Amino acid sequence: MKEFASKEFDYYLAQFVDIHGRPKAKLVPGKHKEMIFGAGAGFAGFAIAGMGMGPHGQEFMAVGDRADVRPMPWMPATAVVTCDGHVNGKPHALDSRVVAKKALAAFREVTGLEFFSGLEPEFFLLRKDDAGSYVVATESESLDKPCYDFRHLSTVSPFLMQLQSALAEAGIDVYQIDHEDANGQFEMNFTYAEGLKTADNLTYFKMAAQAIAKKHGMLCSFMPKPFAERSGSGLHMHMSAGKTFGDNAFEDASDPLGMSLSPLAYQFLGGLMANANALTAIAAPSVNSYKRLVKLGSRSGATWAPINIAWGDNNRTAFVRVPGGRLELRLPDAAANPYLLTAAIIYAGLDGIKRKLSPGEPCNENLYAMSSAELAKRGIKRLPTSLPDALDSLEQSTVLTQGLGEAFVREFLRVKHSECDDLMHNVSPAEFRRYVDFF
Repeated sequence: MKEFASKEFDYYLAQFVDIHGRPKAKLVPGKHKEMIFGAGAGFAGFAIAGMGMGPHGQEFMAVGDRADVRPMPWMPATAVVTCDGHVNGKPHALDSRVVAKKALAAFREVTGLEFFSGLEPEFFLLRKDDAGSYVVATESESLDKPCYDFRHLSTVSPFLMQLQSALAEAGIDVYQIDHEDANGQFEMNFTYAEGLKTADNLTYFKMAAQAIAKKHGMLCSFMPKPFAERSGSGLHMHMSAGKTFGDNAFEDASDPLGMSLSPLAYQFLGGLMANANALTAIAAPSVNSYKRLVKLGSRSGATWAPINIAWGDNNRTAFVRVPGGRLELRLPDAAANPYLLTAAIIYAGLDGIKRKLSPGEPCNENLYAMSSAELAKRGIKRLPTSLPDALDSLEQSTVLTQGLGEAFVREFLRVKHSECDDLMHNVSPAEFRRYVDFF
């Protein structure tokens, strides 16, 4: 935040994210802070996932953004400086924040508007039991429908309140905290902002949540689906556009469909629908992600995750929900890199705006309950069911390849295919138990 840029701290954390959205950093003593805002803090690019650099390449320089300096209350006398990656004195095309800034500029150029977003991070609070296995941190939690449960919200309230306080000190306004649908799962929502700021806020949130949880003897996990019998953790994105904050060009009270959406919003939605398969690779970026994108497998009776490319009014089984005057993409999960997610969504939406695409008819019914025949009759298609399928769609997508950049997409595909290969070569305990004496 700008107000902290002029304050003095003993230490500064020059921080950026890798291709997975995982924060990376160097600790810089206060007397050397200006180097962060000048040439930047230097890193070996080959040591950072997804930067497309070799061990013989130039330094990867993390150059600080003076508009995003924030205190870190869990690290006394320390501030974090959000950085963009530079190589050879220029913004690096494979740096996630650089990719997001380019997409936001493209949105501004095409529409004359700013892109605004809000992210809803869900996470699990876990601890290790006596056997060394991770279990939910809220002891004896076994309700089939634990959502909004007071008792378990209260159990971890010291952590939640300390986290909220840290976020407030960093200028992040939390307006709602709740126990979510799975045992040990929580959600903390903070207010809407310009797209880049929202991604910066989410990154700071994850850093704070994981560090503070550790101080409370817990693990804050952003794994999309840690427990097969429970719902997974989403990262729903709300979005709108306007000339200034508070102005909403996606809203139109005269909408004949009663969704309060403007023609611009419908075109943007049409782009999301048309590019859904390729978008899934960025929004659901892990092998584990696709165990969340199912209709069955939660003791609560719903997984709350989309499986079909459909949109509707207040339909939480749909790919996109329309909560009045804005769009909510329900596809992303907690593993998504917020910068890449923002960029991919913008390029998909811009495709709809440029081609004036229609999203088709809304579906306000329970998509989980529809048969394959009914879905086919309505022309509703399935989202990718695995990361390799989603990666194939991304590779074939001219829209996202041109938007995100060929070099970036090539590196993303390389990293993610390697991840798939690594996990596919492993035999899980469940597989062994099922097949060892089966045939």
